[in-house]
Amino acid sequence: QVQLVESGGGLVQPGGSLRLSCAASGIIFRIYRMGWYRQAPGKQRELVAYITSDERTNTTDPAKGRFTISRDNAKNTVYLQMNSLKPEDTAVYLCNARSTKFDFWGQGTQVTVSS
Repeated sequence: QVQLVESGGGLVQPGGSLRLSCAASGIIFRIYRMGWYRQAPGKQRELVAYITSDERTNTTDPAKGRFTISRDNAKNTVYLQMNSLKPEDTAVYLCNARSTKFDFWGQGTQVTVSS
């Protein structure tokens, strides 16, 4: 059974930081491209960042320069370090594991940026 379990979300003030984690089980983690997406109320789900099996990363424009994705294959975990958070970063953040054959999603963790 595949599970992706996100953690680390919460309420933070503008300018603050959070580190999200996604622990994977039931997959051969090291071969998957791991990604973080987010979905705000009334908006479409959007890609935030991904990291490939050979640790190449891509961060989309809204997060570039502020968010960093990383992975620890020994712990089957992918991280998203989020700095300089803005109110517009408020969303549910979802973890994704993607291979050539499969595409798995976590349940998400809420991030709220507000003073």
